[in-house]
Parts: sequence; C-alpha cells; structure tokens
Amino acid sequence: MILGLVLFLGVHVVTSLRDLRAGLVKAMGEGGYKIVYSLASAAGLALIIWGFGHYRSTGWINVWTPPTALKHIAVALMLPAVILVVASYIRGRIYTTLKHPMLAGVKLWAAAHLLANGDLGSIILFGSFLAWAVYDRISLKHRADAGAPPIPVGGPTNDLIAIAVGVIAYLALAFAFHPVVIGVPVMGA
Repeated sequence: MILGLVLFLGVHVVTSLRDLRAGLVKAMGEGGYKIVYSLASAAGLALIIWGFGHYRSTGWINVWTPPTALKHIAVALMLPAVILVVASYIRGRIYTTLKHPMLAGVKLWAAAHLLANGDLGSIILFGSFLAWAVYDRISLKHRADAGAPPIPVGGPTNDLIAIAVGVIAYLALAFAFHPVVIGVPVMGA
C-alpha cells in the first residue's frame, strides 16, 4: 500500500513541480508523458487497493476506536465530497467559487474517512491523500500557470446537474460500491 501511495501521489506531485514536468514533457513528448503518468497512476492505485485489502485481511492494527457519532458525520460529509468532485467536471458556480472543487472533495473524503476509521492502515491511507490535497492546493497558489487546459464554465444549471449527479453517485457509492467492493456497509450499519 505504501509503495502504491508513493507511486500514485508521487506522479501527482510531479504535476505540481512545473519545471520538472516541463523537462519530462520535453524529454518524452506530451503524449509519452501522459502515457507514463497514466500507467504510473494506474499501477499506484492498483498497489494501494491490493495493499490495503491485504492489510485489512491480515494485519489490522487499531490505534483508536472512533465514536459512532463520527461515523455518522463521515457519512454526511461524503455527500458534499462527491458533489464537489462531480462539480470539478460539470463546471458552474460551485467551480468558480471554489476554484478547485476536486481538491476540496478529496480533502473532505479523506477527512471523513479519518473520522470514521481508527486503524493504522486507514490513517496512513487517508492521511496521505489529505496531506497531498492540502499540499496541492497550496502549490496551486504559487504556480504561474493553471496547470490544465481551460474547460468552459457554465452557470447555475451546471451546478444543479452536478448536484443531481453527485447525489446519484453518492447513493451508488454508499449502497452498492462500498458494501460490495470495499466490504464495509455504511448505511444502516
């Protein structure tokens, strides 16, 4: 899991280091850079998933036991987290107000999971994502460029669409993905 975190978050940190990224693009070409970036991200994510699954099945280490109320708060925080991630792609006023709703969504997701989980693996996993999102948001303030091609921004209709899609995605994650794929029910548990 830790190797996956280093690989996945490491390639994402390279994006924030604009001179290093520019040098890699110059050496590999834009297409080559994107291929290596995508493959490294996918490999990192696969290692995170495999490593965390292995940890959960063989070496669970409790650090603290979260009160039940924190689990309920985590479930509630996940709704805006998912909506923010969706709003980073369906851009409207949420996007223009927050500037980086994806990072805000990742921070909420990670913080919610840190509240609900008191084991060492979860603290490492979600703490790493939270630290990266905080770092990346701070680094964005110091970059000369936006870091991505511009995507047209719509108005309030896009916000309503983002909220609707976010609610549907939230329900799918809570009722289908989390209990079936992760093996941990979040609703009614």
